Amino acid sequence: MVQIPNQQPAKRSVPTSADVARLAGVSRATVSYVLNNAGTVRISEPTRRRVHEAARELGYVPHAAARSLRAGHSRMVLMPTSEIPMGPLFSRFFNELQWALSRLDYTVVQYASLGMTGEDAARAWAELRPVAVLAPDTSALGPHGVTVLKRSGAKAVFTLGPQRVKGAHALLMDGRRVGEAAARHLLARGRRRIGAVVPEEPGLDLFSRPRVEGLRAAVADAHIAGASVTELPLAYEEGSAAGLAARWRSLGLEGVFAYNDEYAMLLMRALQDEGIAVPEEAAVIGSDDLMLGRLLRPRLSTVRIELPSGRGLAELVDRVVRDPGAEPEVHDMLGAAVVHRESS
Repeated sequence: MVQIPNQQPAKRSVPTSADVARLAGVSRATVSYVLNNAGTVRISEPTRRRVHEAARELGYVPHAAARSLRAGHSRMVLMPTSEIPMGPLFSRFFNELQWALSRLDYTVVQYASLGMTGEDAARAWAELRPVAVLAPDTSALGPHGVTVLKRSGAKAVFTLGPQRVKGAHALLMDGRRVGEAAARHLLARGRRRIGAVVPEEPGLDLFSRPRVEGLRAAVADAHIAGASVTELPLAYEEGSAAGLAARWRSLGLEGVFAYNDEYAMLLMRALQDEGIAVPEEAAVIGSDDLMLGRLLRPRLSTVRIELPSGRGLAELVDRVVRDPGAEPEVHDMLGAAVVHRESS
């Protein structure tokens, strides 16, 4: 018996730009110009269509690393993941930012560097040779880390948070404005003894502390006799909220700024279960203006946080990448406006 050896399917070769050029009937340079969105060279629309159709037919995808070598830098924007939980408002903002950066021909990569801070984090990010880095909070990046990133080829380093970092462009999100807006609203409604929910969850103090500071500052600046602020530690769980509601009358508070809408809804439900009328005995205001807050009864008052468009920030990143020698800029990103509803 003659044994026939197993026939292995022939490996398909990886399509190249030369293959695309042959199929489209153009030069390899034209393929490069079209697929890399080079705006400096004018290519007719029919030629662009032929190149894109040939690339799709062959399954050709440009090699990002090779393109980076030719350009001297990548088109990668690195966004390290934050150790601080991001709510729906900020999630939408970052989604819009990623979409806008992709429209400008940048590749956005999220990097999970949990547990790493300072220079260690910067070195890990630098290994990927990003052209820009958007660090989600200033606690993870110091001045030396900024230097490490720039020496590795990063043309733009941004921090998003309440503080600046030397050498980086600052996208400031000053949470004190949120607390100030809540305080002015509660004082205007005749509430003098105000509670301030302080989440017990790890990492949230970076956001909650500035809000409480803003609340205290606005109450002090109002110079109203008897006005005061009492901090209220609260874990995001029903038992913790029930315990606070059970002590509510003994605290003598008339209103509460509950950090955000989620904590406000948790506390408001517990207050109602305890038989405490909202807003008659306790005015409640949150922040973020979540849709669910409008569906409650009473409807939840809130501080609407106003963020810039993701498109505007993407254009800023692109401008800095094109002019990396410019002095670090500071942009105030966060606005706050009260939406008055039934809970206050």
